[in-house]
Order: sequence, then C-alpha cells, then structure tokens
Amino acid sequence: MGLRIGSQALALLLLVYSVDTVAGLDWTQCLLDIQASANVTNNLVGLLDGNGYPVSNIADATAISYSLCTSACGSGRNFQWTVLSQDFSSWLLPYLALISQLPFGADDRLDSFMSAVLTVGSPALAGYSLFITLLNSRWINHRFGPLLTNPNSYFAVSIVSSLQQFPLKWHSNDFASRIVLSESDRWWEILHQSMDNGQSWSAASATSIGWVVVAYVLSIANSPSDAFTSTQADGGATGSMWLWLISIVVGWLLLSPKCDFKRLTTVFDHAHKYARTGSTDGPTQRALTITAQDDHVASSDELLTPPVFNYSRSLPWTHTAETMFLAFQAAAPNQVPDNTSSEAQSAPQPSSRWVPGVFTRMALASGASLALQWGTVGGAFIAEWFTPTTGMGCRSLSYLIYGAVSTVIWMMLLISSILAHYSDPAGCSDRKSVFVVVPLAFSVCLRRMGKLLAIANSLWVILTCVLQYSDFYDTCFCNSSMISRGQAAYITIIETSAQAFLAKVAWYGALSLSLGSAGAFVFLISLLLDTLKPSPQLI
Repeated sequence: MGLRIGSQALALLLLVYSVDTVAGLDWTQCLLDIQASANVTNNLVGLLDGNGYPVSNIADATAISYSLCTSACGSGRNFQWTVLSQDFSSWLLPYLALISQLPFGADDRLDSFMSAVLTVGSPALAGYSLFITLLNSRWINHRFGPLLTNPNSYFAVSIVSSLQQFPLKWHSNDFASRIVLSESDRWWEILHQSMDNGQSWSAASATSIGWVVVAYVLSIANSPSDAFTSTQADGGATGSMWLWLISIVVGWLLLSPKCDFKRLTTVFDHAHKYARTGSTDGPTQRALTITAQDDHVASSDELLTPPVFNYSRSLPWTHTAETMFLAFQAAAPNQVPDNTSSEAQSAPQPSSRWVPGVFTRMALASGASLALQWGTVGGAFIAEWFTPTTGMGCRSLSYLIYGAVSTVIWMMLLISSILAHYSDPAGCSDRKSVFVVVPLAFSVCLRRMGKLLAIANSLWVILTCVLQYSDFYDTCFCNSSMISRGQAAYITIIETSAQAFLAKVAWYGALSLSLGSAGAFVFLISLLLDTLKPSPQLI
C-alpha cells in the first residue's frame, strides 16, 4: 500500500510540475493562416506536401517546414486538463497501482521500495530474475529425479527450489544425519509443510490485473482508427509500453515465490526444534540456513529477499543446490555404510564453482526477458516512429532511451553477479589476492551504478508519460522528427490517406507485437510450470 501511494504521489508531483498553461497551438489554424499569407505574398517557401516536398499550388500544402513552423506557429503548447487527466487515469495510473502487486517481503521497507524501482527501471532485469528462478527450479527438480526414492529427497528439492529468495547455505558436515537417520524425517516434513502453505492468487491481485487489462482494452477499442494517426499526444503507445508489467506480475503469481523474511525465519526456527543428529554430544547444527551477514556474501543484494534480486543469488544458489544434491547422492542407500560412522565422512563438493548448465540457463532467461522488454517497449517505439511526421521524434526517442537504459542496467547487474560469484571470499583461499579484490571491487561499482541508473530510468519513464499526456511534446521540434531528419525536418498537419493507412498498419503491428510479447512470456512460464514440482514416489 505504501509503495502504491508513493508511486501515485510521485507521478502526480511530476504531472503538476510539467504542466504548462500557456496559449495552445492550433496546428490547422496555423496552416490556414500561412496559406492565407502565401496567397497575398505569393511566397510558397516552406509549404510542403505530405512527403516533405515543396508544392507549386498552395491548396496542395499539407505540411510545413520546421523553420516556417517556428516562425509562424510559435511555441505554445496545446494543453487541455481534461485530456491530461483522462489519459493519466486510463493509461498510467492502473500500472502504478499494479506495482503494489509485485512480491516484496523484505525485512526493510527501503529494500522493498528499491525492488519496485529496479522492476520499473529495468523490465529486462525483472524478467531475467523471474525466468532464471523458473529455470533453476526445473533444473534442480530434474537433478534430484533419480534420488526421489529417498522420502526426504522430495521434501529437500521442494524446499531448496522455494528458497531462491534467500542466501541459502547448506552446511554438509553432518549431512548423513540429516538425510539417512529416520529421526530427521520430521525435520524435513515440518519444514516442507510450513513453507508450502502460501497462496499465490488473491482477490486484490486479480482485481488489480483485471483493472489494468480492462482499462487498456477499452481505451484501445475506443478509438483504434486514430490512436496513432494524430500529432496530438495519445496514451496508446505508453499503454503498450507498460504491458510488460502485467506479464511480470502474473509470472510471479504463478511461481508464488517464498520471500517473506520474517515468516520464513520463524518457519526455520520452528523446524529446528525437530532436528536430530546421530551424535548425542553438543547442540544440533542447522544443516540448512537462510540468513547470512554482509561479510558472508560477495554481493549485498543476496541478502535482499524480494525476488527481483534473484539475479544476484542465482549463481551461489545453484552452487548450494548442487552441493546439496551431491550430499543426497552420497547418502543414497546403496552408497552409505550401515554403521553410524557415515556421519563423519567428508561431504562431497562440486568440482567447480560454475555448475554445468548454469550459463545456458542464464542465456535462456536473458533471451526471454529481452524479448518481453523490447516487444512491449519496441511496440510503442514503432507506433510513434510511423506517426506522421515519420521518423525519430521526442516521443519515440523517449521510449528508445527507456529501453536502452533498461538493457544497460540488466547488463551491469548481471555482470556484477558473475564477478561477485567469481570473487566470493567464501570460496577463495587468498582473499587479498588481486584476482579477488579487483573483480569484487568492479562488481560493487557496477551494482551501485546499475541501481542509480534504475532510479533515474524509473523517474524518466513516468515523466515521459506525463509529458506526453500534457502535450509537452506537441511542438514544432518534436512533431517534425528533427532528431532523425535534421535540416529536412517538417511538420505534417493534414495527413493524406496514404499516411493515415501507413500509421494504422504500424499501429496494429505495434499492438500485435506488444500483446504478443507479453502474452508469449506468460504462456511460456505457464508451459514450463508443468514439471516444476517434483513427483513424490514414496510419500
């Protein structure tokens, strides 16, 4: 609730700050005045046809050059409060409210807020964290497949799969007592049941998603013929650009991540009461922990439980999950001696910190997340590019900047996680080695810069939407596509039938791209969920 109120307050503040109430620009009247003056002076300089070429007949002029626009039409903005408030409430406000349905669960409200900022600032990163979580769950389920004849294996794989939102550590020095001895069965069962009683869907989340979908559909259906065929600002492009958020929210609801820090720590404390070891000397040791100190992890983001930070935990979690699998494999009935001395045997460890197949999963998650982001943001970009005057204008450039910065953030944080795992002090014999210190410092630098960019990009995407709704971009410079056309820039005032047809085709294509990308992402997640849960064989 606090995040939603904060997001709305921020958006309203930007809205008020950007409003300009000067006299508006009437483009049609400006063209009529120019034509009337040309009739008197017989000066056709600056009068152009729909393709930007000079006309020989004043009546054929449907566009004007950029220089003529600035001298004859002025720089006023055609601001209308009713249009601004309608577009804001129809296109942007539902998405800002939907942010509150993202999974948070951090022990600190600032961390929860930062997770929302990272999601909005980099849809590519949000999609990556979601998809890598899904692929990791499928991987560990497949890895444990041959061992599910051990009753505790089912509980173990379900537990470790659900704990990707925590700095998971497997202390395997007494792994046999946790796996082989029947006294430990209750520990696994209690831990599994306590974690597996959450609900993924709620009336609030379903209502929020439904509100956004219905608002988007009604707004699009209201004027499909002219949504992108006018020089006036319209929310259709921004609505398509934000579709990625629906896919992210639905995806997390389908996965139902366990990320409530306080609840999970309570669950572990409760389960520890049932822990047993084969030795009667000394207190029992926790074989599995979900808490750590700053100096026990290579990246501080590993300690933050909101699932968007799973990007930072993916590599260390994979290593821990592989270690846990090897422990269960070594404790299989046909490999463990009958005597209790098996407790003291050395626990097996992965041969490398890079578990086989981990980079393949990272590549697949990267491809899926980038397709989602650029399918939705790219759809908005295409729609604005083909709006007369075609080319790069202020609106299309703002979408391109948002998508590009989002991709840079994803790259920086992903590289940061790789460097952090490479230089993890826990796995290095010489923590002061230059091969540890330099990559770790570079990792910290990339992580901090990426977060700063995420903050800036979140503000930018909200600001650019508000500027568009307030017709801030409805100027000679923006409507002339000066950015890409340069000196050949011109403003189309009266669209020809060919221009209207091209814009309509581009609009339908952009809409299909955005909807298709968002829908395909959710469909792929639901398709991969079928084998996400292990099948108990002896439970």
